[in-house]
Amino acid sequence: AGASPRAFLFAGVCLLLLPGPAGSEGAAPIAITCFTRGLDIRKEKADVLCPGGCPLEEFSVYGNIVYASVSSICGAAVHRGVISNSGGPVRVYSLPGRENYSSVDANGIQSQMLSRWSASFTVTKGKSSTQEATGQAVSTAHPPTGKRLKKTPEKKTGNKDCKADIAFLIDGSFNIGQRRFNLQKNFVGKVALMLGIGTEGPHVGLVQASEHPKIEFYLKNFTSAKDVLFAIKEVGFRGGNSNTGKALKHTAQKFFTVDAGVRKGIPKVVVVFIDGWPSDDIEEAGIVAREFGVNVFIVSVAKPIPEELGMVQDVTFCSTDCLLSILTCNIQDFPQAVCRNNGFFSYHMPNWFGTTKYVKPLVQKLCTHEQMMCSKTCYNSVNIAFLIDGSSSVGDSNFRLMLEFVSNIAKTFEISDIGAKIAAVQFTYDQRTEFSFTDYSTKEDVLAVIRNIRYMSGGTATGDAISFTVRNVFGPIRESPNKNFLVIVTDGQSYDDVQGPAAAAHDAGITIFSVGVAWAPLDDLKDMASKPKESHAFFTREFTGLEPIVSDVIRGICRDFLESQQ
Repeated sequence: AGASPRAFLFAGVCLLLLPGPAGSEGAAPIAITCFTRGLDIRKEKADVLCPGGCPLEEFSVYGNIVYASVSSICGAAVHRGVISNSGGPVRVYSLPGRENYSSVDANGIQSQMLSRWSASFTVTKGKSSTQEATGQAVSTAHPPTGKRLKKTPEKKTGNKDCKADIAFLIDGSFNIGQRRFNLQKNFVGKVALMLGIGTEGPHVGLVQASEHPKIEFYLKNFTSAKDVLFAIKEVGFRGGNSNTGKALKHTAQKFFTVDAGVRKGIPKVVVVFIDGWPSDDIEEAGIVAREFGVNVFIVSVAKPIPEELGMVQDVTFCSTDCLLSILTCNIQDFPQAVCRNNGFFSYHMPNWFGTTKYVKPLVQKLCTHEQMMCSKTCYNSVNIAFLIDGSSSVGDSNFRLMLEFVSNIAKTFEISDIGAKIAAVQFTYDQRTEFSFTDYSTKEDVLAVIRNIRYMSGGTATGDAISFTVRNVFGPIRESPNKNFLVIVTDGQSYDDVQGPAAAAHDAGITIFSVGVAWAPLDDLKDMASKPKESHAFFTREFTGLEPIVSDVIRGICRDFLESQQ
């Protein structure tokens, strides 16, 4: 009855071993942390004590009533209503693994879906104890400190320099066989580990291609490398034909959704592993993926070396023709499947042995967001500067209408540190940079600063303002991969020449849209606008007429962007 808990470190995971059955009924519950998981407790039935004040938004919970063992015990208990966030005793019952853990929002916690896990648990109300006040938590990830424990570092931000939502599409067909399937999983795990998965870094999910595709886990399911590695390890071999094309289509259409965790402005990537000849049309599937804005990488594995021949196939299922297709498959056979047939989206490995040296080069490709051409749209790959007339003839109330016009254009675009960029300059005889392209990287911040721009009042020197903007706003980002646009909004005639500065801006690769109101001369608007003039110069008599021009400018930006990509 006096047995105490023991902790053992095994394969990098600390397991909490509770006392045996003889003492469990009468013993006080064992204090655990907010993040102790079901798999950390190796016992069919255990009484534990959850602390109070756990951050609900940080709980990882998979399922409802029956939870995957990777779930937080305390999170599951709050989710089921066994305890409140004030903590308390919980009884944990171990259960077998299962498929299709459901996603349910309950008691302030949104549990997540999980397609399969090897072990489960459920929770009920536990026994009260004086240890509720005195017990010390046994942590599976941290030494006891007496303070509320935080998540492990790898569950934090991750590698902020690697922005991507990645689906690994692995081969689970009889072409590859069980043993090579496991080698493939090991390689994917190494890649996932090096990526630097985190809340602000890359997110990953896994799809298995076989007779029918199966999404093993989604982008939103795990935000730490440790949990992703656990999930990859749990994926079972399915067998069947290698319908990689069918799986790629399914991934493009069903995997990359907002509900599944896809993030706005982040490149969508599918890494397709091909070991053998696919049973269906992968090139057609690649075209579908591109239409969904997905960057397709193909990692091909060459014919097996002698040591691997025994691993290639399960002879019961793979004929001589099947084996020949495995031996002859190469990346050159799928030029239309990848995002661009330029070599960047193709990756080749000679075999599944000694793959460690191939991990870093692949990770570097996946983290090069500038090269993700299939994710690039007019909404996430442009730099737009607004040149706003602040002269005395505008007036404060009309100036507000001009700012509303600017905001309505800006809010259409996917503004982020790797997406669209917005800047604004106000001018009279002088110029004032309200904010530059690098000042704000969220749409909320950009719209807030636009609303707060103060009206200057003064004369009108549009030519000088164009030169100032080209030099001071576009100059610092001349190496940007985004296409550059300048939208000029003015209500009168400039006191200086506009044609020369506008021509210099055009020569610098900047497309100009000129928008005139009231007394703005049509000749000036055309002199500033890019060609064709009729689709880049706009005029309205009243400031209230700016609103209908918003959609014209947005369409023009997208049209020019698409033409530049051809």
